[in-house]
Amino acid sequence: MTNTNALSLKDAEKAKILTAIRKARTSLEKIETMVSEERDCFPVIQQVLAAIGLLKSANLLMLDRHIERHLDGLGKKGDVLRSELVRIVKTAQSK
Repeated sequence: MTNTNALSLKDAEKAKILTAIRKARTSLEKIETMVSEERDCFPVIQQVLAAIGLLKSANLLMLDRHIERHLDGLGKKGDVLRSELVRIVKTAQSK
């Protein structure tokens, strides 16, 4: 049985998403170690922001693909809608 909600990622897209997620995992492990060792706050904060950025990047890649798939076949109107939806989500994520 195929999942109609599956991302249907291209190999390059999947590689970018997985790379971002793996880097985020590494950042989280560093954060855990730094907190356990009671390291200075600023480097910990930098690592937290790096992990957040990586996860946002992966999220946007997946979202873009999801939107693209659902707007496929609408032609230029679909392209405009996709662009606007991604802009809105990027704006929301930056808050």
